[in-house]
Amino acid sequence: MRKKILVLAAVLALLPSLASAQLKFNFSSNSPLRKLQMAEMAINSFYVDSVNEQKLAEDAIRGMLKELDPHSTYSNAKETKAMNEPLEGDFEGVGVQFNMMSDTLVVIQPVVNGPSEKVGIMAGDRIVAVNDSTIAGVKMDRIDIMKKLRGRKGSKVKLTIVRRGVKNRLQFVVTRAKIPVHTLDAAYMIRPEVGYIRWGSFGAKTYNEFMTAVDSLQHKGMKQLIIDLQDNGGGYLQAAVQIANEFLQYGDMIVYTEGRSIKRQEFRANGRGKLKDVKVYVLVNEFTASASEIVSGAIQDNDRGMVIGRRTFGKGLVQRPIDLPDGSMIRLTVAHYYSPSGRCIQKPYKKGDQDDYDMDLENRLKHGELTNADSIHFDKSQKYYTKVQKRIVYGGGGIMPDVFVPLDTMQYTRLHRQLIAKNIVMDAYLKYADQNRKQLKSQYKSFEVFDKNYMIPQSLIDQIFAEGKKQKLEAKDEKELQNTQKYMKLQLKALIARDLWDMSEYFRVWNEQSNIVKKALEVIGR
Repeated sequence: MRKKILVLAAVLALLPSLASAQLKFNFSSNSPLRKLQMAEMAINSFYVDSVNEQKLAEDAIRGMLKELDPHSTYSNAKETKAMNEPLEGDFEGVGVQFNMMSDTLVVIQPVVNGPSEKVGIMAGDRIVAVNDSTIAGVKMDRIDIMKKLRGRKGSKVKLTIVRRGVKNRLQFVVTRAKIPVHTLDAAYMIRPEVGYIRWGSFGAKTYNEFMTAVDSLQHKGMKQLIIDLQDNGGGYLQAAVQIANEFLQYGDMIVYTEGRSIKRQEFRANGRGKLKDVKVYVLVNEFTASASEIVSGAIQDNDRGMVIGRRTFGKGLVQRPIDLPDGSMIRLTVAHYYSPSGRCIQKPYKKGDQDDYDMDLENRLKHGELTNADSIHFDKSQKYYTKVQKRIVYGGGGIMPDVFVPLDTMQYTRLHRQLIAKNIVMDAYLKYADQNRKQLKSQYKSFEVFDKNYMIPQSLIDQIFAEGKKQKLEAKDEKELQNTQKYMKLQLKALIARDLWDMSEYFRVWNEQSNIVKKALEVIGR
């Protein structure tokens, strides 16, 4: 989870690139820069063993950044490309969603109208070779498999397929194409007149995807909207500003940034939003970070809607990307961002102490904050007031919701967590879906029929428990066994719904047990 937060929570602010900035370098004989250069030259020239100059430079950069804040980071060219791709909104490849099952790539779904679907590749197919390179049963890293599947738009790749019920291997020549990456996870009518939209990060296409979903829901009669930002680690500031703008009146502050050498920059609503009269409820938890906190803070501070859940992550540092010549990048913190009431959302940290920063969420759990609202202690010096109703809100770390929902620590039992960690649940689901996909699609023509009538077979649950027992994972008592079964069946039903349809259907199943979603529906009902 740490990696997810560090990567996704980076706010790529709307600030000019340092590549075009006028940086002044001091090369005098006693300058720190000259000292660093001489140290590198000495090591490279005289050290007893050969050294990798590239790694030496990278380690020096990482060392410098480590002593700053927790979000100033360095990434090499490979890491930079991997981080930017999900936010930029597309890549070039064959267009399949896949998972690994017993060292074999299994197609979960081909992208609709994508290059693989066009040549006849189907859900359940196993890709065992790419061109003449075997990828099945060789314990190849997932990233390396993705490299083989991806390539320049218009280039061709030969895929060798094993298909259930077909004796011989099949071969397909796929012409790679641009594949869109969507950040929106779900959009549907969760109750009459109540829409629900969830997305996992703020990317280049998030705003357009969001507005497309809004138009669809309004045509279905939406008058109130739940926006689910649980586990949303952030992304582009611009996308957050665009979405918040849809709910606010002309001139309302959305967010402002300010730093030692960065002048205050304000982002205000233009008054042309389509959702200014729609009641809105924002769902957050302890993994809601960065750009998600901008949206949450803007709606709360302008008294525009209700925030429901648990205190957010508290990532209020603005990073400026500094592109280096070899494709690598430094993301350097240059400013703080502030909510409309003046709150700095960044939680406290000690410079150079990453371990202490990473322990924050665990400490929140130990202190009872995640399970009991009375355990939350506010810094009285960080008192602020909302813009319209003048309600008290507190700064000093994250957005505190208007309605607190405690973390249900009993939802996932010890046994359930162990079965998930050992990949036993996922392996059983993949095998079951692979064997029964055709029959399930034939039997359930619509999600509504599936949701109402489908039940996870007990034989699948028994199979999971039997495999767990082989690995010495068993329930300590009957109560743990029953609780494990309850939520495992729901998890499996949601996964199968995703397999047969898409992520919206996954959340249509899963949200019916989500305490934060249920609390929002309760508040709306009142």
